[in-house]
This record gives sequence, C-alpha cells and structure tokens, in this order.
Amino acid sequence: QVQLVESGGGLVQAGGSLRLSCAVVGIIASSNTMAWYRQAPGKQREFVARIRSIGYTTYADSVKGRFTISRDNAKNTVYLQMNSLKPEDTAVYYCNKYPGMDYWGKGTLVTVSS
Repeated sequence: QVQLVESGGGLVQAGGSLRLSCAVVGIIASSNTMAWYRQAPGKQREFVARIRSIGYTTYADSVKGRFTISRDNAKNTVYLQMNSLKPEDTAVYYCNKYPGMDYWGKGTLVTVSS
C-alpha cells in the first residue's frame, strides 16, 4: 500500500528557507518520476517540481532558481529545498508521482509572512 508522508512545513518570513521531506512507502521513489505540488487557499493544486528516475529535474517557472528537488534513494525520501521564500509560496505542499496518483498524502503547510 502506497503512503506519502510530507513534513517540514512551518511559518517563515519572506526571504527565508525551508526544507520539505516526503517519506515514500510502497513504491520505489528512484524508479519513478516523483514531484512536489502545492495548493494555495482558494486555488487549484499546481505542479512545483519533479525529478525523473535518471535524476533530471524540472521546475515551475514561479520557483525556478529558488527551489531544488532532490532524492535520497537509501531512505526512499524526496526533498524540496525552498529558498528566498515569498508570501505567494504559501500553500499546502504535497509529494506524489508525476503524473499524480489518485492517492494523496496529507501534505505539509508552508506559510510565508511578509
């Protein structure tokens, strides 16, 4: 059974940094394209970043140059390093396969204050 457990969110001031983690259970993260998504209040869920099994990464234009997706194969965990955070980055962040599965974890809330 697949489980995705996101963690690492919190309240941070604009310009600050956070590192999100996604513990993956039931699938091998390194054998799949894994991604981070986010959903801001009142908005639809959107793609943030993805990492292919061969390690290639792709980012949404809104986070390019500020966010970095990575993976620890031994821990079967996917990370999202977020730097230079902006208030518009405030959202619940989720990890999932790319494209996303029907199953979604609970996500982790990131709040960026101005």
